[in-house]
Amino acid sequence: MNQTLSASTLLAVPLAPLAGALLAGIFGTAFGGNWIGRRLSHTVTILGVLVAFIISAMILRSVAVDGARFNETLYTWMTVGGLKMEIGFLVDALTALMMCVVTFVSLMVHIYTIGYMKEDDGYNRFFAYISLFTFAMLMLVMSNNFLQLFFGWEAVGLVSYLLIGFWFNKPSAVFANMKAFIVNRVGDFGFILGIGLVAAFAGTLNYGEAFAKAGELSKLTFPGTDWMLITVICICLFIGAMGKSAQFPLHVWLPDSMEGPTPISALIHAATMVTAGIFMVARMSPLFELSDTALSFIMVIGGITALFMGFLGIIQNDIKRVIAYSTLSQLGYMTVALGASSYSVAVFHLMTHAFFKALLFLAAGSVIMGMHHNQDIRWMGGVRKYMPITWITSLLGSLALIGTPLFAGFYSKDSIIEAVHESHLAGSGFAYFSVLAGVFVTALYTFRLYFLVFHGKERFDQNPDAHHHAHDDHDHGHGHGGNNQQPHESPWVVTVPLVLLAIPSVVIGFMTIQPMLFGDFFNGSIFVNLERHPAMEDLTKAFHGPIQMALHGLTAAPFWLALSGVVLAYYMYMVNPALPAAIKRNAQPIYTLLENKYYLDWFNENVLARGARALGMGLWKGGDEMLIDGAVVNGSWKLVGWVSGMVRRLQSGYIYHYAFGMIIGVFVLMTYFVWLNQ
Repeated sequence: MNQTLSASTLLAVPLAPLAGALLAGIFGTAFGGNWIGRRLSHTVTILGVLVAFIISAMILRSVAVDGARFNETLYTWMTVGGLKMEIGFLVDALTALMMCVVTFVSLMVHIYTIGYMKEDDGYNRFFAYISLFTFAMLMLVMSNNFLQLFFGWEAVGLVSYLLIGFWFNKPSAVFANMKAFIVNRVGDFGFILGIGLVAAFAGTLNYGEAFAKAGELSKLTFPGTDWMLITVICICLFIGAMGKSAQFPLHVWLPDSMEGPTPISALIHAATMVTAGIFMVARMSPLFELSDTALSFIMVIGGITALFMGFLGIIQNDIKRVIAYSTLSQLGYMTVALGASSYSVAVFHLMTHAFFKALLFLAAGSVIMGMHHNQDIRWMGGVRKYMPITWITSLLGSLALIGTPLFAGFYSKDSIIEAVHESHLAGSGFAYFSVLAGVFVTALYTFRLYFLVFHGKERFDQNPDAHHHAHDDHDHGHGHGGNNQQPHESPWVVTVPLVLLAIPSVVIGFMTIQPMLFGDFFNGSIFVNLERHPAMEDLTKAFHGPIQMALHGLTAAPFWLALSGVVLAYYMYMVNPALPAAIKRNAQPIYTLLENKYYLDWFNENVLARGARALGMGLWKGGDEMLIDGAVVNGSWKLVGWVSGMVRRLQSGYIYHYAFGMIIGVFVLMTYFVWLNQ
């Protein structure tokens, strides 16, 4: 029997982190006179997120066990004609799951930050930002209308700008946050166009009302064209997801976001900003199900991102950038699942990925701290014996990432591969090849990182840049001495979140695959037309339990591809370390292409940016200065001045001049009328 959740309880979920953010951001900084210290600042923000997580967990239980639901408007901001702009919550299985994932990962990041940022001058400000980030993401996932969705969407983007550029004295950080902001504006332009089309043709911003009119929208064409309106709406909405979830070619901001502190890298890349686009498309499944063209477009974009961003991870030497490109690739997997109409599989991978990717980022931060802020994996090695907790949790996260049977990533990633294999939409063949080849690529770059960091001989005393301090973290109060010192394990506030994230990275897939993919967990939250898109139905027929799936996985192609990637990484970086250098020499053009990230940054900066600058200069010089200022503004007063000068000459003040003018006028009129009567 369905139960109705309490509105006041739901309000506490986003407002608790907001309260912590306001207290730390106002009274813990110079803005409010530094009234509260570091301890109280991190206490109030952690307490706010903890309250949000506990309530979210209770809500998830009520939704899953008791069938509880909530879909109500809490406040009407304004009514324009028949269009209502409201604040409200829609809480169902999809929302409850996202609330738990966001708050749990955020809680781990908050605790971790105590150790990672302990010597940073912006300690209180950072806690305020990450709590505000959590609030924005919760408002996004809990919304029941497009207006509130857009508010959360933009708030997440704004706070990410503040966090990526947290160390605003670093030019690279300022460039990175501006890049993220601008690229996301491109995606958001498409997103707001999609929302505008829904408002214009459905006459509502409420999800339920818009979905109820989806059938009518599917029969309309875009004005002035023969394009289906629903296809235009869905593609515009997905362009917004391409920006937030970093899909090709709007992915270029995400690797540079590594300029922010490691905790925010984990929060952005695991559970908040980059998952917003995946969540949004899953939420809009009643619209996307009506356009095979949009689904094919999504699948192809996801396939490109999954494979080609993985290639870039192979050549990275910065420990955080390897994981960043892994995030891009895994987001591509989720997008492919969306395109195959397997929305529940995409959300399932979103959940499992949130745990093991947050784990890998936080473990990378632990390694950076233990290595005295060296981030170059070429100058690590043998860290395992110095940092045992970081080592074992990193290994578990890596095994989950490559899809090892029984680990969380196996169940979600293999389900994506099978779903796209069963899809019959255009582009599914390319997408299947991409996600299958991506398994090998993922295993190669993941265990390249793992072996170079934790195994082999110690190289941290050979770093040629040791005296320069490999990362500017050192310049922000993280110094622990020279980079040639031995590594050390991180404090408990860092290792406890690693352990707590490692547990779901191993078991959450096994525990939840049955209800989430093949049960009724997402009933009423996600809509799939099984007649047109039978991929999920085919997956259900082939599923015989998580143990049987794992046993079958040991004989399937993805497992052997992943194993091949691990073996190759071991041979190349442990057994025969001269081989990568030889490959680089013999494949220099390919390496150059990858090193320059397919020249997309060059294209954006030298073609798009310069083109936009040239267009702006043209509009300024030609449109503003010549046309508006020159012709319209200056031209008008010059014309008036010339006319007034001519008229002034006629105003001589002599009566005989006026009499002569009257005679000439009468003569002209008489001539005109005579001519008319002829």
